[in-house]
Amino acid sequence: MSGGVGPLGDIHIPEEEEAAAEREPLNSSTKKTQDSNLQHKHRFFTFQQLNALAIVVVFSASGMVAMEDFAFALFSFFYIFFMSRIAFPPQNSSHPPPPFGKKNRILAIYNLIGILIGLFLPIAYIFEGIHEGDKEGIKAAAPHVFLLASQIFMEGVVSSRRFSLPMRAFVLVYFNTKRILTIAEWVRIEISKVDEEYGSVRRLHVGRGLAIVNIVFWFFNLFGFFLPFYLPRTMKSYYGYKVKD
Repeated sequence: MSGGVGPLGDIHIPEEEEAAAEREPLNSSTKKTQDSNLQHKHRFFTFQQLNALAIVVVFSASGMVAMEDFAFALFSFFYIFFMSRIAFPPQNSSHPPPPFGKKNRILAIYNLIGILIGLFLPIAYIFEGIHEGDKEGIKAAAPHVFLLASQIFMEGVVSSRRFSLPMRAFVLVYFNTKRILTIAEWVRIEISKVDEEYGSVRRLHVGRGLAIVNIVFWFFNLFGFFLPFYLPRTMKSYYGYKVKD
């Protein structure tokens, strides 16, 4: 899961098994057995996916999410499988690593910052809004949280070897583009609030600050990182492996 940058907690072979796999030559039957075991491991949801799915279910059941946002997330599930078969099928031989590696500390910190400001703080803001009766603030922040949780869940789905690297990039760009629109609406609603109508002055400033920080972070995430760096490396890795095959 990532919060928008790439899977942070992908299912993968333990390091000891990976090292052993690299040291030992594989015959065809052994390789097929390992591939079968890998596919079996990828069938299970990660802890991050289950948490994200719980958020999706709670927000959907509470009525805080508009029907068009729910339809967008549901459509993405089927469309991703369609794109994976038609446009970017997985490679049958080598499985290229993520463009920036799994152990990049800077990227891991960046992911954690995204989760903090994009998920944890907005959820806390929503719960406080329930206590203070700030229905407008809840209504404005909920779509972003719902879509980010949906994105995290789908990132876990496409992290399997059954999906190619471009499909991971597709999920990130697909959801980030939509979320920027919902955050822009969140900023507009927060800026238009009047002090007396929506709880304390502190909450008013916190809501505005949180919305602005999110629009800045995710705008940079999409236009300053995904599109100019992550997506080109992903496509180069994918088509480079195809040519070698």
